[in-house]
Amino acid sequence: MKYPINQHQHYHAHIYFDQDSSDFASSLRDRIATELNMPVGNFHQKFVGPHLRWSFAVEFDSSEFDKLIPWLDAERGELSVLVHALTDDDYKDHTDYAYWLGAEVELNLTRL
Repeated sequence: MKYPINQHQHYHAHIYFDQDSSDFASSLRDRIATELNMPVGNFHQKFVGPHLRWSFAVEFDSSEFDKLIPWLDAERGELSVLVHALTDDDYKDHTDYAYWLGAEVELNLTRL
């Protein structure tokens, strides 16, 4: 498991949750929007793209990386978080440029 490194211009963080952790995840999503003043994506209670768990995303850039990543690692509880670069190569973004906070979660890479 690789801890996130700030080496790209743009990023996504996908926060994974399930039925049992959805209230906590929803609260975390609200806190990211209010405390960090960062835009958050839809609260998906279904699989989206290569993600095989429910999730929501945060899009951010390298200037916000050092604020978000340590905060997210400290506040995520038991949730797994995929942090990946946003280049023009979805496959590499979700493999070579993928980092994890918490346990790594399986992705369906055939959807990329």
